[in-house]
Amino acid sequence: MRVLIDSGSGCCNGVGRAISTAEHYLAEHGELFSLGAIVHNDAEIQRLSELGLRTVGYDGLPSLRGATVLIRAHGEPPSTYALAREAGVSLIDCTCPVVLALQRKIAAEYSGLSARGGTVLIFGKRGHAEVNGLVGQTDGHAVVVESMADLEEKLRTGVIDPSRPLALFSQTTKDPEEFAALADRLRQDAGNLEIFNTICRHVSSRHKALKEFASACSVIIFVCGRESSNGKVLFELCRSVNPRSYKVESADELPDGIFRPDDTAGICGATSTTRWQLEKVAEAISRL
Repeated sequence: MRVLIDSGSGCCNGVGRAISTAEHYLAEHGELFSLGAIVHNDAEIQRLSELGLRTVGYDGLPSLRGATVLIRAHGEPPSTYALAREAGVSLIDCTCPVVLALQRKIAAEYSGLSARGGTVLIFGKRGHAEVNGLVGQTDGHAVVVESMADLEEKLRTGVIDPSRPLALFSQTTKDPEEFAALADRLRQDAGNLEIFNTICRHVSSRHKALKEFASACSVIIFVCGRESSNGKVLFELCRSVNPRSYKVESADELPDGIFRPDDTAGICGATSTTRWQLEKVAEAISRL
């Protein structure tokens, strides 16, 4: 059996930068707090916790006066920075530059749009850390659209009024084809619509490359954390072109009896999956 690791898989630049920053700080200071999980990847969180990284929630900030807290790549709304100032904590801001640019773009667009009675729409997962940060740029007034069905319901009930100015943005890790379909649907009814394709280029290019990789392999092992939003999207993409696709968090979860002697097993993962995890799964398969 041949085992291949997808060259394009592994942590995206934003997540990799946050992890690297945490590692360097921990090597010097021994302890660091992360506001929320630094990555949606339990194995990597466990590794970093052994180095001294502690995950805290918003309600834990007031008890950390004088401590240092890391803002993860997903970014945060303005209210979080105000809360940190009040709590007297120092921040290491690891907001992904792509997310930071998107936050600024949404804030600027909202400033003009709200004066004209318009609405900012964000294609994304409601409650996701990045989306919370984006909605925060509009004082909580942006409308989150999760799917085509969700869009149709919001149009039907008047939550989205196509007679008013609209601006459509996207969470950086969403499916480009889904975003394009939503934009096309809005164009049918909206008279004043601006569309901002804000999906990260790295993520966008991954979709095409991952389809090609999954098609070229006889069986796919997709490695990602259970909470990874991006992982769910990319795994379904793999499965759409290769029905023999399996999602695992580690080598321990490899299903029995799925491999054949003449298989080409492809190992790939989400933007929150580290390279060492892909390599460990590949090594385990090679030993079968």
